[in-house]
Amino acid sequence: MPGVGRGTTMSDTGSGWNAMLQYGFLRIFANDGTLDLRELAMLERLAMADGHVDAHEREVLEKVFARAEEGGLADDVRDAITTLRARYPAD
Repeated sequence: MPGVGRGTTMSDTGSGWNAMLQYGFLRIFANDGTLDLRELAMLERLAMADGHVDAHEREVLEKVFARAEEGGLADDVRDAITTLRARYPAD
């Protein structure tokens, strides 16, 4: 699978990966550097906007999760990430 930003185009119709990437790294990490439940719920809404989570969206979720885990997470956020990873497993 090509990485997001490497060989991926905006022609991936229906996919919310670009909006998720922008939201994740501009809104979340530029704001306070942490991921909270409200922001996590927004990422899921963006991913599910077309009714399913595609491979590009899962990749963005994993990038956001990994970045958030570097800074430490509240227990409720860690639990929610575990739930989302189970709900939308990588291919």
